[in-house]
This record gives sequence, structure tokens and C-alpha cells, in this order.
Amino acid sequence: MSASDGVAPEPAPERDRAAVSKFVESFAAQLVEAGMPRMPARVFAALLSADAGSLTSAELGEQLRISPAAVSGAVRYLAQAHMVSREREPGSRRERYRVRGDQWYEALTSREPIINRWAVALREGVSSLGPETPAGRRMAETLAFFEFIEGEVAQMMERWRVHRERTFGTR
Repeated sequence: MSASDGVAPEPAPERDRAAVSKFVESFAAQLVEAGMPRMPARVFAALLSADAGSLTSAELGEQLRISPAAVSGAVRYLAQAHMVSREREPGSRRERYRVRGDQWYEALTSREPIINRWAVALREGVSSLGPETPAGRRMAETLAFFEFIEGEVAQMMERWRVHRERTFGTR
């Protein structure tokens, strides 16, 4: 039963704070190893592990033992990467930072304009350097890679939408 059926949902079980903290730091370390800066990685992992999927700056600071400035910088980075969103708490000036289930989809699809700009620049490079020069051929191959990836990502995202709906239902 759910709240929409007139029955309140069961409260979330109490969680082991040490286990949550261990997960946050472990997953953040994986994100850092993949190239994400440390503070945004920690903030993202903390948000991902929050049952509500959102926390305030104060909650993040307390959980991660970091300053408000560190939270602000991390959230700015994550928002620019389309990995978190900011929301105002109703009736308050405080913001909540939220991660959604589709944040990876959003982060990946938001890269399309960047890849398109790179493709334009690479086309100019091939033209400027000459397609028969070693540098021109290298740029042409890079351009072909980005064009290939663009088509594959579009098809993959469509397959993901179908799979997600089948697995998790419509949101």
C-alpha cells in the first residue's frame, strides 16, 4: 500500500551511520579515480545515499564534516555537470540539493552540445590542416569517433528509456 491509497508508507529502517559513511567514502574514491574532484564526489555519494535523495548544505556539511564553502563549490560543480539540482525549501531561504534516479542519463545527454561543438572545431581543423596530412587524418578519425558516438548514445538512451520503464515503471 502507498500514501496514494490513503495509507502512510512505512518509515525507512534505521541505518548504520558508520556503514553509510564507509559507502560514501568508498564510492567517492571510485568517482575520484575516474576523474571527478574529491569534494563533488563526496557530496554526490552522500546525496545518492540519502533516502530522500536530497540534503541541505548544513546536512551535507555535518555528514561529511566539511565547510559550507566546500559544499557550495561541490554543488556548483555537480549542478554544472547536471548531476544534482537545487530546490528551495517551501517557506524558507534554504536550498536543498537533490539527486534523481535519472541523473546519469541527464549528465550524459547534456554532453551532446559539447560534443557537437568539438565536431565543428574538428571539421575546421581537418579543413585547415588538410585531410591528407597526418594531423588532418588524426583529426578526421577523432571527428568520425565523435559522430559514431553521437549516434550510438542516442540509440543507447532510447534502449535505456524502454528498459527503465520496464524495470522501474513510469515516473
